[in-house]
Parts: sequence; C-alpha cells; structure tokens
Amino acid sequence: MSDSPPTDPLAGSPFLAACRCEPHDRIPVWFMRQAGRSLPEYLAIRGTGSILEAVGDPDRATEITLQPVRRYGVDAAILYSDIVVPVHAIGFGVEIKPGVGPVAENPFRSAADLERIRPLEPDVDTPYVLETVRRLVAELNPHGVPVIGFAGAPFTVASYLVEGGPSRDWLKTKSLMHGDPDLWHQLMGRLADMAIVSLESQIEAGARSIQLFDSWAGALTVSDYRQFVMPHSVAIFDAVADLGVPRIHFGVTTGELLSSMGEAGADVVGVDWRTPLSIARQRVGTDKALQGNLDPAIVNAPWPAVEAAVRAVVAENAGHPGHVFNLGHGVMPSLDPDALKRIVELVHSLDPGGSTPPRP
Repeated sequence: MSDSPPTDPLAGSPFLAACRCEPHDRIPVWFMRQAGRSLPEYLAIRGTGSILEAVGDPDRATEITLQPVRRYGVDAAILYSDIVVPVHAIGFGVEIKPGVGPVAENPFRSAADLERIRPLEPDVDTPYVLETVRRLVAELNPHGVPVIGFAGAPFTVASYLVEGGPSRDWLKTKSLMHGDPDLWHQLMGRLADMAIVSLESQIEAGARSIQLFDSWAGALTVSDYRQFVMPHSVAIFDAVADLGVPRIHFGVTTGELLSSMGEAGADVVGVDWRTPLSIARQRVGTDKALQGNLDPAIVNAPWPAVEAAVRAVVAENAGHPGHVFNLGHGVMPSLDPDALKRIVELVHSLDPGGSTPPRP
C-alpha cells in the first residue's frame, strides 16, 4: 500500500495556474454572471420569488451554478449568490427588487445604524451558502473545475446601504464619505469584517479562489479611492492571504484605479472592456494576473465580429501566463448562450503562449 498523499484533482487546473501566473496548456475562461438570465434552464429552475430565495435553497443554487459549466465547458464555477447576502442575513433590511437591484428600506444614515451591522456568523446566518459550496466542490473538483467564492467589497455594499438602492451619482455615499470620515471608516470596517468572515467560510467549505466585487469603485477619484476605500480592501486581502487561494479584485470603469487596485493585495486584477490588457498590465505590473476583458455587448454581434474581438483580447495579453479570459463585466440577459459556448471553444483553441495572431 502506498503512503503517498492523494493527488489534488485541481492540480492541473488552467484557471488556478493562470491566477498564479504559472504555465498552463490552455487559456482558461469563465464569465461573470455566467449562471443567470441568459440561460433557459436557469429561468426554468429559478422560480418567481426573490433571488435571495433561490440563493437560500442549496438544491437550486447548486444546480444553477452547475448549468453554465455543463453548457459552456468553462474552467471555473462561480458560486450562485449575491454580494448583499451577508447584510441581508444579519437583518439589516436589504432585499433584491426584481428589475431594480438591492434595496434598503431604511438606509444607513447615522452612527446609530452601526448597531444594525452585527458580525456575521456563517454557520448560523448563511449555512445555505456553505452547503452549496460543499455540494459544488464534491461535484466539480473531481472534474478539475474549481469553485470561486466571492464577497462584495465594502464600498459597493456600503453604497447600497447608504443610497437605499442603486445609484448613478452616489450622492449620499460621497456626502457621508467626505462629511463624516470617522463614521464612514467605521461602516467600512464593519463591512470589511463581514466580507472577511464570509470569504473565510467559503474557503473552508472548499472554494479554491475568491473574488472581491467592488463593482462601483470606478465612481471614485484615485485620491478618494486610496483614502476611503483601499485600506479596507487591503484588510480583506491580507486576512485571507495565508489561506492558499488566488484572490481576484474586480470593478467597473476602474481604468484609472488599476494601479491602486493592484497594490491592494489581490493576485488577479479584473479589467473591464474600456482598458486594453496591455495598458492594464503596465498599470498593475507584470507580477500579477489579469482577468478580462471582452466587451459583453460584442457577444450580440455576428460571429465573425465576435471572433475577431476575442482574438484581439488574447493578442493584447501577448502570451503572459497570467491571463484569465472573461467578459469585461457580466453576461447580459439577452446574450445568446450558443455564442458564449463558441467563445469558450475558440479561447481554448488559441495558444496561451501568444503565437496565434488576431485575424484581420
């Protein structure tokens, strides 16, 4: 009988290798919001209730997470959940309104509201998330597909709590940030602690990578980001640094913030479609991986245009081993699933070393 340790089924994962800037045999690809409204099988199982009800049901959440892996053959599965699940679970009063997004009936307004943000206890507050992760790990790891856990970054979650819902100007959020910096940092600290505990619990349940979504950080100037937001992102990445999983950082319209986001501590920096990967790498540095960054809207174009755009993204990476192909934001509900499948097949066929040039 051999005493050698069991082989890690994810040892050959191209996704994990790319996140660590290590050599791999194919360009890994997954899509943000890959499990969602673009899939007819999702609509069939999702039901008519709140997304939070589906997230709270491990049977449905597991199946929804698996659907794009089966259909597209992507190299990683991101947990079906939402960034406001922790604050919803502790009873702050956040719901997800169909067609609108996260809504807080009683927004955060004063220091008294800090008492509404108690510490998260995952085993008590979000056991359904952990059960879903464990089921996904059991299903996917033997096939070499890692599970990505995630959390909302403090700024983005705070913006929903302060604004009371989605915003285009973040007026109340920026007013609190500048008008009462002490209270702002207390709020951000509590949300950072919540993200840390949530991410740690997902990793303990078997997630092999995590992503911190700071979706709306691009609304900030560089100086505001570095003063009011970056310290809390640093705290999150530092807290999970020793847990051995790649850490991804993503936001939208963050081209001017990429250098700072690269300093925050992630191993992989997500890039939206506005900034070419070659420019992003100059800003982030060559020691970190990049994720992205096909314009989601292009997927609706005729296939020759889609193919050219995919090849252009790969060419922009110039063969750097640290590249995870993704969209520059999430899958749109109207996108054709067959087009996404063809994108995965095309990306997998291209040379990760960069010898396949874009077609004219």
